[in-house]
Formats: sequence, structure tokens, C-alpha cells
Amino acid sequence: MEALPPQIHCFFSSNNPINNAHFTLSLPLQNHIIMATKSGELSLTHHDAHHLFDEIPLSDTFAWNNLIQTHLATGDFSHVWSTYNQMLLRGVRPNRHTLPRVLAASRFFGDLSLGKQIHGQAMKLGFSSDHYVITALLEMYGRLDSIDMARWLLDKSPHANSVSWTMLAKLYIKEEKPKLAIDLFHQMVKVGAEIDSVALATAIVACGMLKSLKEGRKIHLVARKCGLEFDVLVCNSLLKMYIDCGSIQDARTIFDQMPKKDIISWTAITHAYVKKGGYNEGLKLFREMIKKGLKPDLFAVSSILPACARIAAGKQGKEVHGYLLRNGIGLSLAVLNAVIDMYVKSGYIQTASKMFSQLKNKDVVSWTVMILGYSLYGQGELGVELFRKLEKESRIEIDQKTYDAVLHAFSTSNLVEKGKYYFKFIKAPKVSHYALMVAILANSGHFDEATTFIQEQKIEKHAEVHRALLDGCRIHRRTQLGKRVIEQLCELEPLNAENYVLLSNWYAENAKWDMVDKLKATIRDMGLKPRKAYSWIELRNKIHVFGTGDVFHPSLMKIMEDEGHQAVTDYSFHDVNEERECVKFGHSEMLALSFGLISTQAGSTIRLTKNLRVCRHCHDFAKFISKILTREIILKDQSRFHHFKGGFCSCGDVW
Repeated sequence: MEALPPQIHCFFSSNNPINNAHFTLSLPLQNHIIMATKSGELSLTHHDAHHLFDEIPLSDTFAWNNLIQTHLATGDFSHVWSTYNQMLLRGVRPNRHTLPRVLAASRFFGDLSLGKQIHGQAMKLGFSSDHYVITALLEMYGRLDSIDMARWLLDKSPHANSVSWTMLAKLYIKEEKPKLAIDLFHQMVKVGAEIDSVALATAIVACGMLKSLKEGRKIHLVARKCGLEFDVLVCNSLLKMYIDCGSIQDARTIFDQMPKKDIISWTAITHAYVKKGGYNEGLKLFREMIKKGLKPDLFAVSSILPACARIAAGKQGKEVHGYLLRNGIGLSLAVLNAVIDMYVKSGYIQTASKMFSQLKNKDVVSWTVMILGYSLYGQGELGVELFRKLEKESRIEIDQKTYDAVLHAFSTSNLVEKGKYYFKFIKAPKVSHYALMVAILANSGHFDEATTFIQEQKIEKHAEVHRALLDGCRIHRRTQLGKRVIEQLCELEPLNAENYVLLSNWYAENAKWDMVDKLKATIRDMGLKPRKAYSWIELRNKIHVFGTGDVFHPSLMKIMEDEGHQAVTDYSFHDVNEERECVKFGHSEMLALSFGLISTQAGSTIRLTKNLRVCRHCHDFAKFISKILTREIILKDQSRFHHFKGGFCSCGDVW
């Protein structure tokens, strides 16, 4: 081996006077220090370094520890080792705070050999039972060797404390072994170890990973007995655990009882409601958080934006965006993408397009959001044009979601050949890609090619594919093929009530009411519950919800009758049988539109949403009203946007 520098060589000799203990460092570390010295990584010159070390009193271990900590905090691990080396050379005795820092440096650098040698030094210096050193050794072995080695060390330690137990539990969680972390916590309680907020929070995290409400409530009870139930860290951990376990009620109880709530608490409960579909409650909590004087961070804003990505919440979305701008909150690209997505989904495609054009650094998400946005608005050609621009951006890699978006654009713009061409570029297509390809073919009336494609690709067992074919049957009135597709859906998903509703609607359209009644009995006997159709509209900061069969405004009925408008039926997800039993013109979207017309000023745009696909009759009704009353109507159903203006719809009557 190349000769070591004199100031380092003496460290490896047997003349190092620390309790007459003999210390040697690993060969990789020796070489690392040599290279660091030669390359100048040690920022101080040989003379300056010695001058600095000479200034530190030999008895002042605290000063040496601070110097080591400074190097550790900045990631200068070579300086950690060289400083530790100088301590030993100068006869300064390391203490219980020195060794954990050197062990941390060996862990960060990935040097298990060095860590083992520091372990040996700890034993010689009498620190092997010190809880600071034990915890550092546990983490070092757990990350560089094995968690079993860390567990063995804990079991052999006579003075393990709460920190040591918790460190091992964290290692179990890192290894995705939450059950072992929970078992360890219960063992900790059993032996009478001190339970602190960090130990509780760690065990609670493990319960959330397991999705175990039972175990979570046990840990919650321990927290209550220890008087730590309302500690902020414990409360936030319990809050997240109950959310992860699917109990929003328990989470809300914890939140309401918290004496102190921080931004983490508010964001967690707000995000939970939004994720569960409780958009209004999420928005209410977000406003309340701001009133309390807490400033939402980017994560909090990102959590609430999906609640605004609805037509009924477009105003709230603008308010959130305005709040960001007024308060000078730095907008990352991810948040800007979320804002654009919010505008797309709340019915403001022009605003979304303007924001997109102003983005200086677009990523694949930015492009995908706008391509899909144009497609949802019946502007598939613009989506395709945007995709062609994206192809020229060599720095951006097109992913599968982008292909999803552009295939949707091909479907809405009837670009069959282009769709087939780009489908070939998708590596390992998913079911969604196959379904979109079927939609491209079926929506354009290429049914033979669509059925051949399904057979060749062996995707007959996927309901999503059959629904895409069924949409084409609806558009082109292929009733017999539509019936066969619906029957296949019933076979594939025998417990999906919507499939039986589709079949019932087909029979109803063909006036086979005896079969309609039989299917209704079948649905009832199987205990299935079809989704109810609802539509909603926001007026004066209040959301009004309508269900099928609510009272239809008589003035609109008279207008339709006077103008000779005739109802058209089709087989869709709404319940035609339900329509037969309720008042004439009683679908929910017609009721919401009726309410909007009589509650807003003439000429203003009406925005409404339906949870299911709009039926053909209601679609024709909205076109008719937009022409007769000269109103723009933007209706968002489960599949797309319909912008009615002057008797026409943006979807081109294809949806």
C-alpha cells in the first residue's frame, strides 16, 4: 500500500494513547483519506488544519463534536473522518456524542466495515451500552447489514430505551414490515419501556400501512392512557391512520377534538374529504383554515384543487387560484398543471388554454391535460394538433397517459386511420388503450373491424372494451348488436346493476315491458342497487341537486309542446323504466336546466353537471332550448362536456 501521509500514518500505529486501546481503520477508508488529502477535498491546508486543531483544547470534546457535526450536516463525510482521526491522534477521548456522529457518516457513505470498527471502538471505550450509541448502531446495521442484525443488537442491549425501540420499529416500516413494528411496540409496552410521542406515531404509521383499524384503535387507547392523545404529532398520526383505514368519521372526530391544529392537520382532513368525494366539505374546511390565519402550502392547495375541478365549483376554483396569486405563493409546475386541469374540468377551457400557452416549461403532464381537455370539449382536432406539436418536443417523452389522451381525441374527431397509426407506437398497451381503439372504430361505424380487433387482441373478457363498442351502437342505432353487447356485459359482471339497467332500457325502448318488469324483479331479488341519476347546478354560492322525478317547471313543458318538440329514447345508464313511472320530462339534467333558466338573467351561460351519461332526449332538449331561448348551456356528464349553442352541441351528437 502507498505510504500514508505522516499526520495520518500515526493513527494506524499502535502508539495511539487512548486508554491503551489499539485502533485501526479499514483499508477503503485509509485510501479514501489519502485521496481526499491529495485531491484537495479537505478544504484546509495541512498547516491551516493543524493550526485549527491546535486551537482546540484537548479536553474540549464538545468543540470537536461540534466540528464533526458541522461536517456531517454538510455531507462532508471525509472531513468527519479526518476530524475524528485528529481527535484520536491528539489523545482526545471521544464521548457518547462523538461516536453516533461518526457512525452516521459511515451509514451515509455506505461503509459497513468502518461502522463495525467504530462499534469495536465503542466497546473498548465502554460506550457499547450507551443508548445514544446503541441507537446509532441499530440504524447503521439496519440500513447497511440487515434488520435481523439490528434486532439481535437490541435484544442483547441491557439499556435499550424508547429511542432504540422506536428506531428498530422505523426500520421495520422502511422494510415494509408494519406488523413486526406493531408487535415490537406492544412488546415495548409490555416490558414497561417509556412511551413517548415518537414511539406512538411510529406504531400508528404501521397501523395505517396495514389498514388495520383494530390495531390502530389499540394504539390510540395506549396514547390516551399515556396522556399523549392530544399531542400534535400523535394527533396528526392518528388522523392519517384513520384516513388510511377508510374511517373518515373517526378521523373527523380526532380533528374536531384537537386542541391545536397545524397545516398538516387541516391538509390531511381536507384531502381526505376531497378524495372520498366530499368536495363541499373539503372546500368548507379549506376556507375555515384560511379564516383561522393558517397559510396553505402548495400541498394543501394541490389537495383542494380536485374539489374545484367540477362545473359546480368553478367559482371556488377561481378563488383558490386568485388566493395563490394574491399571496405570492410560488407555483411549481405540478401546481400549475393542477390549476390548468381544474379549469379544464370545471368548464373553462379557454382559461385553461391561455394558462397552458403561458407556461414556459411544459412537461408531459401539461400537454396531456390540454390534449384530453380539448377532446372532452368535442375539439378533438385541436387535441390532435397539440399532440403533433408535442411530438416535436424531443426533450419530452410521451407516456401511456398521453397516448390515452390522444386516442380519445382521435375518437371524438373520427380520425380512424390516424388512430390506427398511432396505436402501433404504444409499447405494451393497457386495456384502456384497447378500449379507446375500439371506440375509435365503433364511433365511426366500423363495427366489423371493431369486433375483429377485439377477437384478434383477445380482449373479449374486459367490460371496458364492450362498453366502448356499446357506445358506437348507441350512436349508430345498432340495436341488435347493442343487445348482444349488453348481454355479454351481464355475463362478465353479473353483480353490476348498471348492466341490467342497460338491458332493461333496451327492452323498454322496444316496448317489451314484460321483460322490463322481469329484469326489475331480478335486480331486486339479487339485492343490487343501480346508481340514481343526479344533476346539480350552482347558483349564488349554493349547490342545488335534482333527482329524476322531481317537479319539472311547467313553463318549459309548455314551450316544448308549443314548438312541437318530441322526446327521443335510447338505451343508456339512466333508468328508462324509472322515467316511465315519473312525470313527463322528469330527468335530473332537465330539472337542473329548468331551475337554471328561471333563476338566472337572460343571456347568461348555464353550467350544470350530471353523474351519469346524458340521454338522447335530454341532449336534444338542451339543443332545442339553446336555440329557442338563445342561451349557452355547458353540461358535463360522466364522459365529456356538452356545450350547447344556437341549437348545436360541441360533441357533434356523438357521445
